[in-house]
Amino acid sequence: MSIRKTIFLLVSVTVFASCAKTYNIQGSSSITALDGSKLYLKTLQHEGMKAIDSCDVVHGKFHFTGLLDTICMANLFMDEEAIMPIVLEEGDITIRIDNAMQRVSGTPMNDSLYKFIDQHNQISSRMTELSHQQSQMLLEGIDEDEIDRKLNKEASRIAAEEDRLVTSFIVNNFDNVLGTGVFMMVTSQYRYPVLTPQIEDIMSKATDKFKNDTYVRDYYQTAQENEAHMNGMDDVAQPLPETAKPQHAAPLTNIPQQ
Repeated sequence: MSIRKTIFLLVSVTVFASCAKTYNIQGSSSITALDGSKLYLKTLQHEGMKAIDSCDVVHGKFHFTGLLDTICMANLFMDEEAIMPIVLEEGDITIRIDNAMQRVSGTPMNDSLYKFIDQHNQISSRMTELSHQQSQMLLEGIDEDEIDRKLNKEASRIAAEEDRLVTSFIVNNFDNVLGTGVFMMVTSQYRYPVLTPQIEDIMSKATDKFKNDTYVRDYYQTAQENEAHMNGMDDVAQPLPETAKPQHAAPLTNIPQQ
């Protein structure tokens, strides 16, 4: 090979390498039970959740790094248990896991995602507080019907606020991975794909890019088929086939409290 060709090849490799994007994740944990555990980064693929990277937790520290073809949504797993969602994007990503907080930060989409998660968890805490109020009101001797009227009204208001938060976040992120990722978290709480007023509202506003996402498209199509199946039944319900169930993913309700 001539010197000129050799130089051209080296320059080409250097340019290619400089254009390649990478993700870099530095994690820390104060939970001693995690020491020695193996963590996995998993993404949803055609065959289900598949590990794309793994590392060990050593003295409360762990590290992932790799090439990035495109920004994507992933989940941090310990064995088969989903711990938390994470956006794989270019830049330095920080994960912190302890008893008080579980958070991903350092890059724009992860910051946006966990700001949303903070807001969602605050609403969830208010809903949980209603059960404490119910117990306290019973101890105070307040009539159960009055308790139900008061707390049911407040529960409906909080539920509506949660729906607005989730729907607006998905709608505002229709054309990036945050929209499809949170849609996946929301729908994963169901045993099989179903149509709810919230899902119908989201899909009525959806962009073509969102509708054509593989998970969204498959979920919505299967949910429509399931609804047609259910509407065509007699009074005796029949179980839906296993293939009608969604792929495994961490539901929104499992997102850790901050």
